[in-house]
Amino acid sequence: MRIRGGRLPIGRNPAGASDEGASDEAASGEGTSAEGASAEGTSGEGRSGEGGSGDGGSGDGQAAGGRGSAGTGTLSSPWARGAAALLAGALPALAFPAPGLWWFAYVALVPWLLLIRTAHSPRRAALDGWIGGIGFIIAVHHWLVPSLHVFIVLLAALLGLLWAPWGLLVSRLLGGSPSASRAVAAVVVVPSGWLMIELVRSWEGLGGPWGLLGASQWEVAPALRVASVGGVWLVSLLVLAVNTGAALLVADRAARTTAGVLLVVCALSVAAMWAWAPRPTDTGTVRIAVVQPGVVEGPGSVARRFDRGEELTRSLAGRGVDLVVWGESSIGAGAWERPETARRLAELSRRVGADLLVNVDARQTDGSGRSGIFKSAVLVGPDGPTGDRYDKMRLVPFGEYVPARSLLGWATSVGKAAGEDRLRGDRQVVMTLPDGARGLRIGPLVCFESAFPDMSRRLVRDGAQVIVAQSATSTFQDSWAPAQHASLGALRAAENGRPMVHATLTGISAAYGPRGERVGSPLGTDASAAEVFDLPLARGSTLYGRLGDWPVYGALAALAVLCAVEGLRALRRPAPGPPGPPARTAHGSPGRPGR
Repeated sequence: MRIRGGRLPIGRNPAGASDEGASDEAASGEGTSAEGASAEGTSGEGRSGEGGSGDGGSGDGQAAGGRGSAGTGTLSSPWARGAAALLAGALPALAFPAPGLWWFAYVALVPWLLLIRTAHSPRRAALDGWIGGIGFIIAVHHWLVPSLHVFIVLLAALLGLLWAPWGLLVSRLLGGSPSASRAVAAVVVVPSGWLMIELVRSWEGLGGPWGLLGASQWEVAPALRVASVGGVWLVSLLVLAVNTGAALLVADRAARTTAGVLLVVCALSVAAMWAWAPRPTDTGTVRIAVVQPGVVEGPGSVARRFDRGEELTRSLAGRGVDLVVWGESSIGAGAWERPETARRLAELSRRVGADLLVNVDARQTDGSGRSGIFKSAVLVGPDGPTGDRYDKMRLVPFGEYVPARSLLGWATSVGKAAGEDRLRGDRQVVMTLPDGARGLRIGPLVCFESAFPDMSRRLVRDGAQVIVAQSATSTFQDSWAPAQHASLGALRAAENGRPMVHATLTGISAAYGPRGERVGSPLGTDASAAEVFDLPLARGSTLYGRLGDWPVYGALAALAVLCAVEGLRALRRPAPGPPGPPARTAHGSPGRPGR
């Protein structure tokens, strides 16, 4: 009696079987020979041609798609399996603020990995990856629903496609009973595949690098140390490697020893980075104040918010601050057009004894003569605007411009998409404060630019001693967004060995030292206050500052090696021979088959 399609009954899951237990699969046609001469070899369910490697008797000869007992039971229904994939993909969101279960990140992907490895075909593995990717995008960005409405489902479906190839990769490397070499490859290549997804979706046009898995470790000192070596990219690789090793521990008895050794190697690698990676050297402190007016709504809100910011700034007089930072869009178009505004800001600078870094959201003309709406960080001194200005370069899709507006302009009718596109700046700027602030050099960023590792790194390489991010998340005041945004400052500080200030209109405002450690008390979303932070300055460069995104290139190399190995195996695999004569049966012959 044959088992159709090579699937085993419930309780006989080949994904958890050892190498010695593969005989049952071979008898059922699941582990076909290299020639593909199985009686079921033409069913298209992913036979030996998919996974028939040359790893000897390790079990690698199983098909990429015949690993799970998905034929019966709860997950035999495509709808039930799809729901499980959607939920499994959403689980990692709990590791990010506001839930902040950072430790959960190291096991959050295990259910998703285990689900994919039981896929009965490559097509099912890719589908599990895609659906899980949809769940991940929606869960991490769910706070965008009030702004994008149903449009977020479409975006999630498009971005989720990035995880379809990753599903195939997981199925190929984790399915069946992996040999030691395949387990090692899985712990290297599966994280590398994930990192490629993070790299692609980090493109500004696809929403930027929000929700990178490594960013969930923003308050973990060893992880911040890892970030100083390879940026958030290396932290993501570490988190994925631990998840992959944990999945091997759970799923396959034969691979447990190898998985355990690999997890120990991960721990030792972190310990080595903690001990030997360069550390920034403290060189003193600087006092930077953040002014957070809080939520101001209703008629005349722009003018009333300016008045509240002015009031809070006056309270800083006599406190010896070196710089006062206001949040994003702290000055609207109407106020910036009035000469009185510049006079009031100059008077505040004289009273406090420090320059003000404000943010203007208004129609302006830049240095190249372009006119339009810019979001600009503007430095104001005792004599008014100093001329130092940084125009935001990376804009929020739909929030500040609509990509391909001629095609997607309809998004403005179903959500809060930008009615008019802002203009982009063309270069980053490092501003130098007056001698009264010891010539401090600051590097401004605006809004979600703090999510881009390369922008902070560039500012530090250009001489910035402090990174200053101005933001406004009032639209998402009661969601996870403010906490997620503020947490990014810790990673940027640790990556570059420089302190960072995150100043907002409505919270959360925070400051971090050059090792990513929190400095002072953050201003929450319920606060309307001014806070002074004594930031430690530092000199020296981190390995990430010197070498840049080297983990990305390492991941690309790992994937290239895998492709080369698979290509060589395909070339070495014997070609199927000519079909033999039909077998005689008990009731007939080739010329007269029985019925």
